[in-house]
Amino acid sequence: MFKLHKLQIIKNVSSSWLMLATDVVAGLFLSPYILHHLGDTAFGLWVLIFSITGYYGLFDFGIRSSVLRYVSKFLATHDREGLNKVINTSLFSYVCVGAFTLLLTLGISTYIDTLFRISPEFHSTARWLLLMVGTAVALGFPLGITGSVLEGLQRFDLLNATGIGATLVRTALIVVALQHGRGLLTVAGITVALPMIASLVRGGIVLRLCPLTLGWRYVDRTTFKQMAGYSGITFMIIVAGRLKFKTDEIIIGSMMSAAAITYFNVGARIVDYAGEVVVGLAQIFVPMSSHSEATGNTEGLRRIFVVGNRFCALAIFPICATLVILGKSIIEVWVGQKYVAQSYPVLVIMILATTLMWAQGASTRVLFGIGKHGTLAVVTLIEGISNVILSVLLVRPYGIVGDALGTAIPLFCSMIFFLPGHLCRRLGVRMSTYLREAYLLPAVLCIPLVLAMLLMKAWFVPHTYTQLAVHFLAAGLVYGTGLALAFAANELTRFSEPPETKIRLDIAPVAVTVDKAS
Repeated sequence: MFKLHKLQIIKNVSSSWLMLATDVVAGLFLSPYILHHLGDTAFGLWVLIFSITGYYGLFDFGIRSSVLRYVSKFLATHDREGLNKVINTSLFSYVCVGAFTLLLTLGISTYIDTLFRISPEFHSTARWLLLMVGTAVALGFPLGITGSVLEGLQRFDLLNATGIGATLVRTALIVVALQHGRGLLTVAGITVALPMIASLVRGGIVLRLCPLTLGWRYVDRTTFKQMAGYSGITFMIIVAGRLKFKTDEIIIGSMMSAAAITYFNVGARIVDYAGEVVVGLAQIFVPMSSHSEATGNTEGLRRIFVVGNRFCALAIFPICATLVILGKSIIEVWVGQKYVAQSYPVLVIMILATTLMWAQGASTRVLFGIGKHGTLAVVTLIEGISNVILSVLLVRPYGIVGDALGTAIPLFCSMIFFLPGHLCRRLGVRMSTYLREAYLLPAVLCIPLVLAMLLMKAWFVPHTYTQLAVHFLAAGLVYGTGLALAFAANELTRFSEPPETKIRLDIAPVAVTVDKAS
């Protein structure tokens, strides 16, 4: 049975967080730097174009998730033939998707100035920006398969190392370009070129780690159907994800203005950075779950579900508390006082809702890993459609805050009333056991953290990076002490499977049923 060594798990998680730290530091530095060099309107146009091309992710059709699942599964079962078929079939599919994406970009760019409220002086820039970013996304489909293979190999350390290098080079080049008076198109060119270079480097690494045979004979119809059965459900979730988190800027841009996008994006971007902390941790759970399912390790699946969500909560709970208490100061120090009044409410609404989602980061990854994400897809799609409807209805009377509420309300409902119960039933874990084991410790550890931050804020409100650092240091010491005590007591990874409930996995086809002893 395949087992991932603890050292490799540590390397995967630590490198993911190092990648996150690099992205966050670069983003915290670059966002205000670009904003103040380009202005509100140009920066809003930047966000709008990347939001539009973000919808191109729909054309992935769930192929990436199929690559990740089946690479993990075929490695666990030592099926080299199946591995080659998955890679080659996926690569051919992505080439077709990329060609279609390029044609679509050419069509949209012709009408970009009529579809959105863009100032006349930016019409030409918007058109070229869309062409540039759309072409990069089209090329990124086939190139991106290298990253998926590395994830399937569970070599997140190598994946993240190339990403860190690309981020550092991109940051340096953008700073140099802006210092020399270059504009929006130059910055965009640098932004989209570095990820493609990183993908090429990853391709060389993949061929060294896992020699693959590339050829037309491995483009297999049966493999495509097998992948389509899995990725079709994933595609629904991708659509829902775009509806939930990629429509806000487009709705605001079409119903308000490009400048309003900037104010919304300031609050939403901070929330995105917070979520990346959990994403960096939770991404390892998909291949781990797939390996556990393929080898019949049911105890491992339940441990990933409970202990994995405990670690997700340990990561996101203190971040949520920090952003609610110090969010105004963070926005002021980051981009300026004028953004606080409008961006802070967006920040609070979004972080409260998304914390419920990220605290259950392991849950969705387990469903993907065992191929049981059909119900999740339906619920998430309903949530996404509700999001768009509510955002459109609320954005006119309440502005960008109404758009944030349109996102938060459906997310609250699905994360509270659906996901916990669904996973507990699927894996045979009692709800009371799950809530206690996964979330009691993170909640308790956050109490002294909150008290410490409130006391620090009563002492002085931070208005500079140095003052924020003092607050963060004090909060970190308090929370770190609690974590150290929990680690010493062996509470971080503890999970005892209840003796009254057993789970059985039928491997072919994959199915999960629950037997309860009388």
